[in-house]
Order: sequence, then structure tokens, then C-alpha cells
Amino acid sequence: MASVLKTYPAYRFLIAVLVPALIVSAAGAKTVTDQAGRTMQVPGDPKRIVSLAPSITEIIFDLKRGDRLVGVTRFSDYPPEARGYPKVGSYVHPDLEKIVSLNPDLCIAVKDGNPIDIVKRLESMSIPVYAVDPKNFQTVVNAVADIGALLNAKPRADQRVREMKTRISRINALTDTITERPRVFFQIGVSPIVAVGTDTFIHEMITTAGGINLTVGPTPYPRFTKERIIALAPDIMIITSMARNEIFERVKRQWEEWPTIPAVKNGRIHLVDSNLFDRPAPRMTDGLEALFRLFYPSISLPKPSETSDTSD
Repeated sequence: MASVLKTYPAYRFLIAVLVPALIVSAAGAKTVTDQAGRTMQVPGDPKRIVSLAPSITEIIFDLKRGDRLVGVTRFSDYPPEARGYPKVGSYVHPDLEKIVSLNPDLCIAVKDGNPIDIVKRLESMSIPVYAVDPKNFQTVVNAVADIGALLNAKPRADQRVREMKTRISRINALTDTITERPRVFFQIGVSPIVAVGTDTFIHEMITTAGGINLTVGPTPYPRFTKERIIALAPDIMIITSMARNEIFERVKRQWEEWPTIPAVKNGRIHLVDSNLFDRPAPRMTDGLEALFRLFYPSISLPKPSETSDTSD
């Protein structure tokens, strides 16, 4: 064995990293089933966690377990403290060697997003990978609750779940009384122009906030020409992307060259923070309420700070 380790120094590295992890996981381990339906053993009280998606990072910080993170993905930028953590590659291209070097006792992944081969390789090295599967409001709420239970933060998770449900229910109650709903074009890509179809998280946000999504259909993220959008005649245009704000100010000015579009004529073109709409995390309720205010500016809705419980 000694000769093998001398010949393959990588094995010595893996043993040095994995043996302590195995000892930790063996003590006080518990059996859980993740949202992908996989049953596994995880530490009873995880102390070294790697987040494999920005949304997971947000949830962990929201549950006040950020001190247990040892690594996050490249675009984990909220809260600001997350930017200072070691990076383990991107959401779709995690760096296996970097993850292992951080000696995690638990990784938390997203079922549809993180590569399954990376998950399998981590598990082959006795590093458990718990996956969540957020597809809509309810499954995001479930993810918060499940991660809270996983990290022994159930009281905090229960509080957040109650708050999220309350804020969503309040929007539903308000939109139930509305008969005339704005026709909405939600643009998430500049070149080409990309919108959102029916089977998307943003579609649910639009309809829950009381709007009509003009780009419904089987294609999750359909492409559109400018002529088609002009023909759709949206009442409201929402523009969001990971691109810089100055680019979207330019896009807004380009749309303003078409005054026949009702949204242009009435000054209802809005730029919004993409992270409130494409990250399935507790801030989704901020995004939902932001949409409602854009759709119905005359209807009063308390700011999140007026309803949020920020206690531990």
C-alpha cells in the first residue's frame, strides 16, 4: 500500500481528506431522502457544507447557517458575505477537485442543474450530496423547510416558510378580486430576444402577481422577433438579465422607438433584478411583490420589511 501511495500522490491527498470526513459522518449520521427521491446517510449536524448553486447559498444564509459553508459556486453573490467564500466552479461546471479539497461533510445540489456525474463521483468518495428540486413556489417552500431540517435550523425554516406562504397568499387574495389584468411581455435575453413559456418559474410569478403572460407555450424559453412583440402589443414589458444595467437601459431606449406598443406609449417598460426571479430562494417573494407593484401601482401593498420577521 505504501508503494502505491508513493507512486500515486493523489491517493494520499484523497485519503487525508476523506478519512476524517468518514469518521465525522459515521458518528451521529442520519438517513434522509432528498427531493430527487434518493435515500442517503448524512451527518446528524453538518459542519462543513458546500453549496452547489447560488439559490442554495441564499437559503443557507437565510437560515443563519452561513458559518457552516466552506465553499460556494462562482455566482453566489447574495448576501454580500457569500462573495468571500472559496469558489467551487460554476453551477453547471463544478470543480470536483476543489470541492474535495474543502473536506465537506455535506454538499447540497439542485436536481435539474448540477451535473449528475459530479454528484455520483462525490458520492463514490463518501461525500453525501443532498438534492433539492425547486420548480414552483411550493417546491421552493419545501426546499427551505427540508434544508432547515437537514441543518438543524427547523425553527428558523418554519418561520421563513410561514412568512413566504403568508406573502404569497396575500397576493392571491388581492388578485382574486381583479378582473382586468395587464398583458405582460417578460424579456430575459437581449440578443436574441428571449421570453418565458408556460413551464417556467417566472410564468408562475407573472400569473400569481395578476398578469397575463403573452408568451405562454410548450417552449420554456422561446425566442421572439421584434415584429412579433409589436404585434402582441403588451401592456407591460419587463426586462431582466444577468447583463449590466447600462445594456438594459439601451434596450429600453430601443423599445421606446416603437410608440405603438401600449407599454411604450404608457411608460410601462421596467428593468428588474434578475436574481429576484431566476433564483428559487426566499427572495422569490420579493420578486413576486415587485411584479404586483408594477402591475397594479394604485393598490397598496406593504413593503417586505413591514411584514418580515427577522428574529433568529
